[in-house]
Amino acid sequence: MKPLNIGMIGYGFMGRAHSNAFRKAGNFFPLDRTIVLKAACGRDGAKTKSFADTWGYESTETDWRALIARDDIDLIDIAAPNNVHAEIALAAAKAGQMILCEKPLAMNPAEAVKMVAAVEKAKVPNMVWYNYRRIPAVTLAKQLIDEGKLGKIFHYRAKFLQDWTINADVPQGGPGTWRLDASVAGSGVTGDLLAHCIDTALWLNGGISSVTAMTETFVKERKHALTGKKQKVGIDDASAFLARFANGSLATFEATRYARGHKALYTFEINGEHASIFWDLHDLHRLQYFDHKDASNVRGWRSIHVSDGDQPYMKNWWVPGLQIGYEHSFVHQVADFVAGLSSGKPASPTFRDGLATDYVTDAVLKSAKSQRWVNVKQA
Repeated sequence: MKPLNIGMIGYGFMGRAHSNAFRKAGNFFPLDRTIVLKAACGRDGAKTKSFADTWGYESTETDWRALIARDDIDLIDIAAPNNVHAEIALAAAKAGQMILCEKPLAMNPAEAVKMVAAVEKAKVPNMVWYNYRRIPAVTLAKQLIDEGKLGKIFHYRAKFLQDWTINADVPQGGPGTWRLDASVAGSGVTGDLLAHCIDTALWLNGGISSVTAMTETFVKERKHALTGKKQKVGIDDASAFLARFANGSLATFEATRYARGHKALYTFEINGEHASIFWDLHDLHRLQYFDHKDASNVRGWRSIHVSDGDQPYMKNWWVPGLQIGYEHSFVHQVADFVAGLSSGKPASPTFRDGLATDYVTDAVLKSAKSQRWVNVKQA
């Protein structure tokens, strides 16, 4: 089979998640390309070498420009902080390389627009790592909606709650806490946690037309991990907004890193005229489903254990009744991306899909600042 040579930029949490997916996809899904972990790239040479040895990369680079300049790299995977996404993607597109990029796509829509234009001009396959779409229970929710099981959608509500930044001594900036540094992250929970919620919502329920939002930064100053100096915090610690979808449904979204007791509580509920669904990341292999068409004496919420062979992705894993986890969503994304190379039908979310999410997060931040409803630009 023809090789697909991967150039990985970044060796942190997402670099590990992506590398695991690249290694496992061909073991469980019938790919017509042989995935080769060709090179890992990071600024710290020793850490990059350790990462490469752990995951089986053949070589290392400490400059992403050198990685892109190589003629043995087919695909660039951007698993680096948000502030370098655009520059790397533009260079990779110019070099004719396929690109996978961590979310959010860019620091802001202006950068994202340039990234979309670059990959579409170069006609290079591209995708954003919004992995929650490919958790089987979430994919099943998509199938039920597309089949009309819910009927007309009235409400969509989502929340993503964490608690890891409550301590005012947690620094901003640096390798472990760059998400608290606005110059590197762009925004706080809006571009990090809500971006996931928004991407899922756009996929399940269509475009968002307008939003009204509020944000809060609870700790106003934090020491910077690199300088040791206290400086103003520029990111949002909490963000909540109301939204109107193009299909007429109403929505509420909430994200925070100040919900004591919640490490990663992502949930969504959708209410339609015929049925409702509810999903919880902490119970990710189950989809809660209520069907009003059931006989009244047995009508109620049911818990669908998504593990059978006729449910999304599950025939490629174990026997019915055995569940899979978070990391498998990345494996599914790799498998779908490679399948798209063969079929000619690009796997979503593409960069243009990522731009749509960036337009919503941008509208949320603008609304919070102006305290007004803001119309969302469409990608």
